[in-house]
Amino acid sequence: MGRGRVQLKRIENKINRQVTFSKRRSGLLKKAQEISVLCDAEVALIVFSTKGKLFEYSSDPCMERILERYERYSYTERQLVANDQSPNENWVLEHAKLKARVEVLQKNQRNYMGEELDGLSLKELQSLEQQLDSALKHIRSRKNQVMYESISELQKKDKALQEHNNLLAKKIKEKEKELAQEELQNSMEVAPIETQPLESMIAGGSLQESCNEETGAETRGSAILPPWMIRPVNE
Repeated sequence: MGRGRVQLKRIENKINRQVTFSKRRSGLLKKAQEISVLCDAEVALIVFSTKGKLFEYSSDPCMERILERYERYSYTERQLVANDQSPNENWVLEHAKLKARVEVLQKNQRNYMGEELDGLSLKELQSLEQQLDSALKHIRSRKNQVMYESISELQKKDKALQEHNNLLAKKIKEKEKELAQEELQNSMEVAPIETQPLESMIAGGSLQESCNEETGAETRGSAILPPWMIRPVNE
């Protein structure tokens, strides 16, 4: 007996539902890859599980290119019927477009962080690796530039500090020289106290006084003696 036709309704059993999802997802991804290779068609497949996990396939290494092409194509169609639609419907379409764009960006961000890589094909992994390598090159180049600028700034500061220190040392030497000159000038202005020699005092003072005393005594004596006593002595 052949396999019976599966009734299209939600599988109530959680385990059976998960197994069926895994099998059908793998088959769907395989069919998408086959049609892109056999028919040279651009295919973009996006599947979200009940837990919100994303599974996707893109014939182009960059999923965003196909999505942007889809948005450009659908945008022209929306413009044709924009006049017949109410403003609320336009806002709904714009919200859906922006929401899908945000989800794609969040998914790419998780992939860049090394998360949710199980659903990526070999081409997608290679494209992701190339993007990361290119980003690392830019980051290293910017880091080297910042380090070089920081080193140059530190060298300029060091040179300025050395010049400032040399200027301070020069001022200190000039100040010390001025103080030494002032001390020398002050010492020269103070005159020494002149003392009279002892010999000159004896010769000019005491001896002179003694001589004066003797002369005075003789004078006094001659003045006291009568003239008649002085004449025989002189004779």
